[in-house]
This record gives sequence, structure tokens and C-alpha cells, in this order.
Amino acid sequence: MASLLSIQVALPQHCGDAESDEPMDRPWTTGFFKKPVSGQVWLGRTNLDGDGQADLKHHGGPDKAVNAYPFEHYAYWRKQLGIDELPHGGFGENFTVEGLLEAEVCIGDRFEIGDAVVQVSQPRQPCWKLARRWRVKDLAVQVQDNGRTGWYFRVLREGRVGAGDQLSLAEKGDVAWSVARANDVMHRDKNDRQAARELAACSGLSISWRETLQRRAGSGEVEDTSARLEGGG
Repeated sequence: MASLLSIQVALPQHCGDAESDEPMDRPWTTGFFKKPVSGQVWLGRTNLDGDGQADLKHHGGPDKAVNAYPFEHYAYWRKQLGIDELPHGGFGENFTVEGLLEAEVCIGDRFEIGDAVVQVSQPRQPCWKLARRWRVKDLAVQVQDNGRTGWYFRVLREGRVGAGDQLSLAEKGDVAWSVARANDVMHRDKNDRQAARELAACSGLSISWRETLQRRAGSGEVEDTSARLEGGG
């Protein structure tokens, strides 16, 4: 059984210096600097109490209420990035979980956790703010390319959750579509229109991913991701 090791939340804050010549130090607004919270936290339909997103166009909302990231990836990143002090929440996640990985978790999986019920809706798509946070220019690209992305949960039943809670699988989703395979279709097999069509038909998939894949399947045109991955310099 998987467990919730820690919960992290943060409200958006303004960072940077408008007069800096260094792109990494220029002004930006982010809810990325998430800190652990103790005790029980209310999980609502769109987020946890005390949590917020700066870019509501691309983050948050019912399909992306909770960002989950596997604890198991942290050893890799500490070595890869040379950052010994890489705390839970270091990838902007709300839930740091143990015992679940992208190759095993499927779109539509439902988990009971505390008083709440959550459902896997899509892989997490890393953006330039992750790179800015750790001052590693290509970090978002690294995360996307190696598939250590984590995923999002939508909330099917609101309730209180806390660190130490178990994630109990209540219902298996679409076993044909693990988070890892969904990542492959979105980011590596971009020209496979049939795979895009099949993933778009997965009933538990988020609206935003469904629309992107339907456009790709229909026209064959692959969207430009440079603004997401590199937009902040």
C-alpha cells in the first residue's frame, strides 16, 4: 500500500529583481516554494487549504487539484543535480508519495486517502519555473525527457488528509494508459496520430490533455512547447 509522506502548500509570491541582467534573477510570480504542513489539511475540489497557483491558465483547477510526486525519484535528482538538500516539495508537489511510480499508476486510478477520494487525471507537465527554482536551465526538459514527472489528481470526494495517510486503491483506471505511457505519447511519440486518438479517448483523462491530443490526431500538427519549457529564461 502506498503512503503520503508529506503535504506541501504555498500561496503565490513575487520573486526576482527587475534590474538584474541574469535571466534567472528577473521578476517572476510563483506558488512553487511549497512548505510542509502538519496535521490534517482540507482537500477541496480545486486545491488544498493554503495552496494557490500563480498561473491559473496552466495550473490548478478541478483536473489539477493536487500535484503528486514519487519520493523514490529524489535520490536520483540529488545525485543528478548535485543538490544534497532537496526537500519534499522540491518539485513543486503537494503530495510526496511513496510506493507509486509512473509506470504503475494509470489514468483514472482512484485512491482513498484520509477522508477524501482522488483520481489520476494526467501526468504533470514540467515548466520553466522548475528550472528557475533550482537554477538549472534545462531541468524542465530533463524531467520531461526522463519521465520522472509525477502526476495530477482530481478530487472526487472532498475531505481531510494528512501526512502518514495511506493511499488505498479503490478502483483501477485504464490499465492501457499508465502515466509513463501517456508521457510517451505526449512527449516522445508526437507524430503517432493513432496513439494520440486512443489516449484522448481515455475516460479519466483531463480536459486539457484530451483537447491537445484531439487536435494532434485530427491535424497532425504538434504543438510548440518551448514557451512552457523555456519561457522564463
